Amino acid sequence: MAGAEGVPFIYPLFMTDGWFVRSALPKRLAGAPAHILSPLGVEPGLPALVVDALNAELAARGWAAPETHLLVASHGSGRSPNSKQATEAFVENLCTGIDFGNVQTGYIEEAPFFGDIAMDCPEQALCLPFFAALGGHVKDDVTDALKVADVKGPLLAPIGTFDTIPAFIAGSLRKAARAQAAA
Repeated sequence: MAGAEGVPFIYPLFMTDGWFVRSALPKRLAGAPAHILSPLGVEPGLPALVVDALNAELAARGWAAPETHLLVASHGSGRSPNSKQATEAFVENLCTGIDFGNVQTGYIEEAPFFGDIAMDCPEQALCLPFFAALGGHVKDDVTDALKVADVKGPLLAPIGTFDTIPAFIAGSLRKAARAQAAA
């Protein structure tokens, strides 16, 4: 921060506006001026970007959305409702752009637990990790739950790792810079 010119923009590569973004990040900045933007997962344009990716995945498999089950895996939190609320808002907006036969959301750290919702999943299913990176929760918790439940459909890449995300973030930063310049 000491070498930054002006007041820098910080784009949190997180899926929710939770504890880290609201508490830990400002403390780590120790009063240094910065514009902390909304995290990736709560960006209004993210559901449309994911709808495009899901449509491409469905087309590649020759599947129709109304005949496909979507499992959304998310972190959740035992301490705060923010993670679950952000995930539910994302899924609700996602479902306005694509009509899956069934959509279920499960969490690693709160009910409904992902491992439970994955049970009795039909063969034609996609699993979408609502995560920013391919970390331990996706590599271990989600993958293990899918194996235990014997889910046949694919585990997709975490949303934050989609090829379209860097350009999406760059667009958000440009928009924030224009808004700041106009203020």
